[in-house]
Amino acid sequence: MEHKLYYRDAYLKKFSAELIEQKEDTAGRKYVTLSETAFYPTGGGQPFDTGYLNGIEVVDVEEVDDEIRHYIKDSLVVCDHIEGEINWERRFDHMQQHAGQHILSAAFEEMYGYKTVSFHLGKDTLTIDLDTERLVAKEAAKVEELANQVILENRPIITKWVDEEELKLYRLRKELSVSHNIRLVIIPDFDYNGCGGTHPNSTAEVGSLKILGWERQKKIVRVEFVCGQRVINQLGKKHEIIKELTVQLNAPEQDLSAAVNRLLGQKKELEKSVEELKEKLLKFEAAEIIRAGKTDIVSTVFQDRSIQELQKLARLLAVDAEEKVFLLVSENKDKLQFVLAKGKNAEGNLKEWAKEALSLIEGKGGGNETLVQGGGKLISGEEFIRKVTGFIQSCE
Repeated sequence: MEHKLYYRDAYLKKFSAELIEQKEDTAGRKYVTLSETAFYPTGGGQPFDTGYLNGIEVVDVEEVDDEIRHYIKDSLVVCDHIEGEINWERRFDHMQQHAGQHILSAAFEEMYGYKTVSFHLGKDTLTIDLDTERLVAKEAAKVEELANQVILENRPIITKWVDEEELKLYRLRKELSVSHNIRLVIIPDFDYNGCGGTHPNSTAEVGSLKILGWERQKKIVRVEFVCGQRVINQLGKKHEIIKELTVQLNAPEQDLSAAVNRLLGQKKELEKSVEELKEKLLKFEAAEIIRAGKTDIVSTVFQDRSIQELQKLARLLAVDAEEKVFLLVSENKDKLQFVLAKGKNAEGNLKEWAKEALSLIEGKGGGNETLVQGGGKLISGEEFIRKVTGFIQSCE
């Protein structure tokens, strides 16, 4: 572990090392290995560090076959001496989040016995999966309060390498996945946990912790939260949104919920009014179609009408003109849709007619004895009507 400088000092930002080799992996990605490094590789739920080696950007870091590979954007000029610098803002953020996760997981277990079964540190938020099927707001609030109390108490965060014999002295929160090179991260009298990640020296450096929400997934509950600077970032984003909403809704922050509910109520009423007006328009349209229809088979071509509108219109027509058959067609961008309907006193087999209609447009459809619908490739609506009408008349 001596070549892993991040274990000696998690606060190390710059370091010097010797170049061991510069190669490409099987995917053609360039990487270098060094005599020692401060770059943390992806592992244990914590993402890799980024930064620079001799001014060349490091875009990924992985540990493969016990060597740490620094994937670089461009090839290094071959030389023995390497100057490395990590992206400290990214590293410290990961330190805050990872330590916060330890604190939150320990708090859930201490207060309610909910064990953490997995952990993910994302770009903006992080999550833990709890071994429980239910979490209520009161529990989450109490756990958050305890976690922030531990943070405020400025407790030390201690890292320690132990062997299997020494391990027996500690009450670990979860079973270890390794049996050698065992590294413990300890918050005395609160949390003892095996971990290979980087952490600050005290809980106070975590800053604060905020639970954003949770959801049940099968037999676990996934909790989303943020720590440290991410709490400030979340607050800033939400504050900007609230400021914008106060202007748009012309309401102070404390009245936003009532303003939104009022708008939703108005929207619902407007939608109801629009639907009622649409129904009236369809009735007027149906009356006009019936008035214009001089034959037993009445047909009309529309542009960009939904199949639902065609169905509503066809039902109105069939009720108002019981002796007639109606063929409504709509030319919609890249497809043709149609509805065939008949009044209760009209004769004919709609399903048989629909088969012929669908064969003309290589389409699919369905329906019943009084109304069928379908759609397929786009052809001229007038041509479609002419052919379908001709077929219907030949069946009489």
